Amino acid sequence: MTALLDADQLRTFIAIAETGSFTKAAEFVNKTQSAVSMQMKRLEERLDRPVFVRDGRASKLTEDGQRLLDYARRIIKLNIETIAAFTDEELSGRVRLGVPDDYADRYLPEIMARFSRAYPGVELSVMCEPSVDLWERIDANEIDLAIVTNCESQRAAETFRRERLLWVTSNRHTAHTEETVPLALGRPTCAWRRTAIERLDVMGRPYRLLYSSSNAGAVAAAVLSGLAVSVLAESGLRPGMRVLTPADGYPDLPSCQIGLVRNAHESSTLANALAEHIISSLDNLSEAAIAAE
Repeated sequence: MTALLDADQLRTFIAIAETGSFTKAAEFVNKTQSAVSMQMKRLEERLDRPVFVRDGRASKLTEDGQRLLDYARRIIKLNIETIAAFTDEELSGRVRLGVPDDYADRYLPEIMARFSRAYPGVELSVMCEPSVDLWERIDANEIDLAIVTNCESQRAAETFRRERLLWVTSNRHTAHTEETVPLALGRPTCAWRRTAIERLDVMGRPYRLLYSSSNAGAVAAAVLSGLAVSVLAESGLRPGMRVLTPADGYPDLPSCQIGLVRNAHESSTLANALAEHIISSLDNLSEAAIAAE
């Protein structure tokens, strides 16, 4: 009979994949580093192929490791669901979610409504911060889940949605026609900001950074008041905004990956339940629905 994969080894494997480090993963799963290394050695022996390769100080997934990661997450998820199905007690407690405010207005109402209906006894605590800060919150065990922009991150996140990045301006003003484009963008660590500036530099179009903020509402206010042009994901479009295209002199932008990061410190039935609600909620958020608003 074929030997089955060990769920505890898979949980450790996921922790390493998400942290990029055997040392950090050991802390998350409450094991010694030598125990973690032994678990991965046995897992690789069971699969008869390597799942990690060293990249400097980091541990990166091999091609086979990437394939295994999806299976591992599904196995652990099903394990948790099975236990929950045979637990008579209604879920209760608190689960902590982080989400950038770029997405909060559009995503949170659906997520919160569906989760609250399914688990009325659970407190959902929401923190709105930029993606880079949410990664730090996850590492510090301060939140259980985070929705993050994953455009160029080298860290592992479950990409569940892709959106277009768009140039936007006010539909009642003409800031986008100015010879030197006034920009309202995120702070220097923002991937969208870097992308916007790089594209303008490549085409040789002059610009000036007029407003800089990590708060999506402040950036949107600068756009809607006709003071600046900005870059947003399609779900961030608001009434009163106009999308700019190459016909307006603005180059196409790459798509944006949106991912889910789970806290690997410990498995949480509540966190996994919330993760499923997030994925199912946002899978149904179509481009057509966004464009119609």
